[in-house]
Amino acid sequence: MRSKGVHVAHVVIDGLIDAPQTTSRFGPRQRTRINPDSVADTFVALARQHPSAWTHELDLRPCGEAF
Repeated sequence: MRSKGVHVAHVVIDGLIDAPQTTSRFGPRQRTRINPDSVADTFVALARQHPSAWTHELDLRPCGEAF
């Protein structure tokens, strides 16, 4: 879609997003959960990228994970 000026990206969210439904399913909040506002900020930044340097694949992970 690049030739038509459409930015398409594959985004992997590899972790739990801190939300009420996450707490009800997995229990109390932990520091390894991903802040939903940070996810939104990342998508806004992705949408605003200049076409000369588009991201095509992006992984979002919490910093507290032990990989």
